[in-house]
Amino acid sequence: MKFRIFTEPQQGASYDDLLAVARTAERLGFDAFFRSDHYMLMGDHFSGLPGPTDAWTTLAGLARETTSIRLGTLVSSVTYRPPGILAIQVAQVDQMSGGRVELGLGTGWFEEEHAAYGIPFPPKRFGMLEEQLEIVTGLFETPVGDAYSFEGRHYSLTDSPALPKPVQSRLPIIVGGGGAKRTPALAARFATEFNLPFVPFDDVAGKFAGVRAACEEIGRDPHHLVYSAAFVAAAGADEDEYVRRAAAIGREPGELRQNGLGGTPSEIVDRIGALQNDGVETVYLQILDLADLEHLELLAAEVVPHFA
Repeated sequence: MKFRIFTEPQQGASYDDLLAVARTAERLGFDAFFRSDHYMLMGDHFSGLPGPTDAWTTLAGLARETTSIRLGTLVSSVTYRPPGILAIQVAQVDQMSGGRVELGLGTGWFEEEHAAYGIPFPPKRFGMLEEQLEIVTGLFETPVGDAYSFEGRHYSLTDSPALPKPVQSRLPIIVGGGGAKRTPALAARFATEFNLPFVPFDDVAGKFAGVRAACEEIGRDPHHLVYSAAFVAAAGADEDEYVRRAAAIGREPGELRQNGLGGTPSEIVDRIGALQNDGVETVYLQILDLADLEHLELLAAEVVPHFA
């Protein structure tokens, strides 16, 4: 079981805040530091100050200021960047990090942030996602010296030099979501990891079964795909500390226990153990209070060792 720290900087974080979390996560032995790719505050519990940070700008900085922890997005939206530009950004940050980058890619959903920053928001974006996955992987896989071309409904590339290349021979691509058919099919075709974000616990095993079936339909070994899930996390050494941490992120303790990884370390260990039995191989711990670095210390000391 791998444990990754997953942050939501649009709720209110500077680059220095993110750097502190990433360095702490690296020191504590977490597998990766991931961030959302959003430009606008969600809800009214957080301030959103000092304002948004760009995901790939952030990861470029972290690539030079960390040494071992993996870095990625969960997930970048196809509406933000043309696929050719995205491929250049991702490959460059992978070079800057020495081969530690992973790309999560999705359709995008938050229409208000598109309106706020003048980003086009087409009503149908799944076709864009399919084409971007094909283009980005195609650009990465094109041999040096060859050209890459693509003609689709949404994008057209002509004689691209398909440079630069990532350091990794196959840069990990993450596809996720709760869709029953189209998302599993995309994961089977393009992904190295399938992620379930914030789904009901009872749905995990069934969703994974759908992805395995999609792999088998195209002749791919389902075991070649990593199966992961993301849940908001709030741990407390005792009940009072847990209640305080739940309140700090605007969640009711009972509700968070039911729908996330909330409670004492032993409760969280039990919940993750059940997820492991359902096929989860990697857990993304969504950490919302980025100033509370002692929270990471507790998780690293009292939860992670049970799954070494």
